[in-house]
Amino acid sequence: QVQLVESGGGLVQAGGSLRLSCAASGSIGSIGTMGWYRQAPGNQRELVATIANGGSTNYADSVKGRFTISRDNAKNTVYLQMNSLKPEDTAVYYCNSYLRTVLSSFFRDYWGQGTQVTVSS
Repeated sequence: QVQLVESGGGLVQAGGSLRLSCAASGSIGSIGTMGWYRQAPGNQRELVATIANGGSTNYADSVKGRFTISRDNAKNTVYLQMNSLKPEDTAVYYCNSYLRTVLSSFFRDYWGQGTQVTVSS
């Protein structure tokens, strides 16, 4: 059993900052890429940022220069520092982890429950 638990969402004014955290726990064998996705009402879920086990990162064009993804492999935790937030960043943010449990030889995607980020203008 694996769980991804997110924290750090909330309401912030435009131009403000928030930091999201996501901790993976349970019978984890190995973790590959971790990332953040978001879904606004009426829209499809979209990639925000990913970070590989070795630290290489990938960002959506809309957040480059404003958001920073990082991870702590010892804690099985991924972070998303969000600066200069805009109203269009309002969405439910989901944590994703591509991992293998101790009972499996295969990697697959796991998702958190989502955390709401609301940016007021």
